[in-house]
Amino acid sequence: MSEDGIVYDTDMAVPRVVLDTNVVVAAVRSRRGASFKLLALLGLRKFQISISVPLILEYEDALMRNVPALLAQDDVSDLLDYICAVASKQRVFYLWRPVLSDPKDDHVLEAAVAGGGDGIVTYNKRDFAGAERFGVQVMSPKEFLFEIGELT
Repeated sequence: MSEDGIVYDTDMAVPRVVLDTNVVVAAVRSRRGASFKLLALLGLRKFQISISVPLILEYEDALMRNVPALLAQDDVSDLLDYICAVASKQRVFYLWRPVLSDPKDDHVLEAAVAGGGDGIVTYNKRDFAGAERFGVQVMSPKEFLFEIGELT
């Protein structure tokens, strides 16, 4: 861990994943599910997340549209700031679009590949058929929690 308390990807040898937007939104909607547990574990050396500018912008858009009754705009900004602080930031210099059945999901795959990621955590696993060609495993939040030993 660095002096500022942030765990950087060079500090650990843990799985690196990209959280699909539906996982982040689900985490904010309920404190009881696997998604919330994943967000609660951010920065605790259990896993590392990778982000890109398009992905953070999508998180922001989805959170502002879907959870205004649950979080104030400042709370959404604080959450996004924290995600940006603990995540591995990826610049994507290539576009393979379209690769996935839903072209709107291609930027998630691009962030995973650019970050040397092990996987994508999503509730829409079928949308990421084809990710395995890039060595990226697609799993649900619950499956990922099992993989990192947080569920038995």
